[in-house]
Amino acid sequence: MARQLSAKKPNDLGYTVRTLLSYMGRHKFMLLAVAVLVSASALANLFGTYMIRPIVNSLAGGSVNTLVFWVAVTALIYSLGALSALGYTRLMVRAAQKVLYDIRRDLFAHLQTLPLRFFDRQRHGDVMSYFTNDVDTISDALNNSFAMLIQSFIQMAGTLTMLFVLNWRLSLVVVLCYGVMFLYIRFSGRRSKAYYTKQQESLGELDGYIEEMVAGQKVIKVFNHEGANLEGFRARNEALRRAGTGAQSYAATMIPAVVAISYVNYAIVAVLGGIMALYGMTDVGSLASYLVFVRQAAMPINQFTQQSNFLLAALAGAERVFRAMDQEPEVDEGTVDLAPAAEGDAGPEGRRKGWVWRKADGSTVPLRGDVRFRHVKFGYEEGHPILKDVSLYAKPGQKIAFVGSTGAGKTTITNLINRFYDVQGGAVVYDGIDVRDIKKDALRRSLGIVLQDTHLFTGTIADNIRFGKLDATQAEIEAAARVANADSFIRRLPRGYETMVTADGANLSQGQRQLLSIARAAVADPPVLILDEATSSIDTRTEALIEKGMDRLMEGRTVFVIAHRLSTVRNADAILVLEHGEVVERGSHEELLAQRGLYYKLYTGMFELS
Repeated sequence: MARQLSAKKPNDLGYTVRTLLSYMGRHKFMLLAVAVLVSASALANLFGTYMIRPIVNSLAGGSVNTLVFWVAVTALIYSLGALSALGYTRLMVRAAQKVLYDIRRDLFAHLQTLPLRFFDRQRHGDVMSYFTNDVDTISDALNNSFAMLIQSFIQMAGTLTMLFVLNWRLSLVVVLCYGVMFLYIRFSGRRSKAYYTKQQESLGELDGYIEEMVAGQKVIKVFNHEGANLEGFRARNEALRRAGTGAQSYAATMIPAVVAISYVNYAIVAVLGGIMALYGMTDVGSLASYLVFVRQAAMPINQFTQQSNFLLAALAGAERVFRAMDQEPEVDEGTVDLAPAAEGDAGPEGRRKGWVWRKADGSTVPLRGDVRFRHVKFGYEEGHPILKDVSLYAKPGQKIAFVGSTGAGKTTITNLINRFYDVQGGAVVYDGIDVRDIKKDALRRSLGIVLQDTHLFTGTIADNIRFGKLDATQAEIEAAARVANADSFIRRLPRGYETMVTADGANLSQGQRQLLSIARAAVADPPVLILDEATSSIDTRTEALIEKGMDRLMEGRTVFVIAHRLSTVRNADAILVLEHGEVVERGSHEELLAQRGLYYKLYTGMFELS
């Protein structure tokens, strides 16, 4: 089972590290080259420091030629180190970007497979935070820490080795100080990591809150809600401040602590080494080289502690990303596909002569648009049923309207038809086939949906209409726009069908956006059409203008209509009145008025429709 995204503590560090290493392993040859070049750079630094010994000793008793030789060797060593550093720096940037590319690609691809329930429960800002804040922390760690960790490890190991080679007695003091440094780093690192995880979660929550508030500025200003929003922001900002302070408070003390211990170490070694030189227990060149090594001994540890901030934040960010990628994808056990019909396959009653349902055994069923609910039970949360034993039918070509108060289950019915959610009891049957047996992409290709909340994508008007049928020709797009009565306003735009739509259609009116949404459904030419408050954002005059176009769009199709305006459902073949998840009335407009029940009260205004 997928791990829940609400987890507060990083309890699966091993999994996070293994997964990150698996992504890095995809580019192992490039990273191996980086490691080789980093090692060469670190070794050059070590050997360059060791060359102080022969240079100093040649000054004490050697010839000028000997001095020049050792200086030239030292210059060559440092030159090789500099070239290696240049090489691994450029190579590491390329390798890091390839790893990040893979992570972003896999994360986005996996999110496309997740069920709608995941997005219903997640803030959009939190989802965006995976791609921005969390992936950025991984980027920082790869660009800054991978090479530095290798270099630090080689320098620490190499420095200790050289120290023991030069003077093993003094090195015992250095090892003791090293031990104290690592104990403090371990102490601070453990406490920082929990705060870094909390920091990433708080950052995602803050992003989500900001996105919601920015998107709802009109509502906020109308209701003078700025003060309350500011308080909400302050609370989330304070939570982020506390987490960030906790993370940085421990991490920021690492470098000063290591530096302080290294200064104490250097002072002790310098005094003891001077005494040993006075008594002839070491030569001056060895002591000079040794003291430089001691001074440098803290440098790789400082580098390591500096990178710990990047590493801890990266592990916290990576854990959130990989937990999202671990969420269970949308299950599709369907075997029935939508296929082009052979000659005569669809039969005379087929809604579309060109399409049939093709079962796994090769048999076919005409695509007609017959939809039936058989004792359906469903709830979004366990213990809170929305639909209670709902049974209904829509024959091919019928227009079925749903009315009822908010929460009665109208939109839930349409969500079950297209399998945004699966029923928990009973069955939804489409052309005699349980929709759970139909492949989801095939099922949704046969449905056209116009939602109350329109969503337009960045692109041209034509691109947005073509979203309903990606291979639609320009002629088909214009025909669909005419059906929706959108063609006239589109042609009045500066560039007609090539006019760019930006910011979810901010350059269009709400009614125009809704017309484009209807045209998008028209170009798909589906046998079943779902209109969820499709005309809620269209004024009465515009609604009258598109009525004929909508009639043409609905002609011969099975149509499900959800509307708060009862005037829009009067001509439905059947009107279903829902209340508390049950169908309480069914009939035509006239039949329901004659019953003088709930529909009558709704229509005459005796009962408020909310």
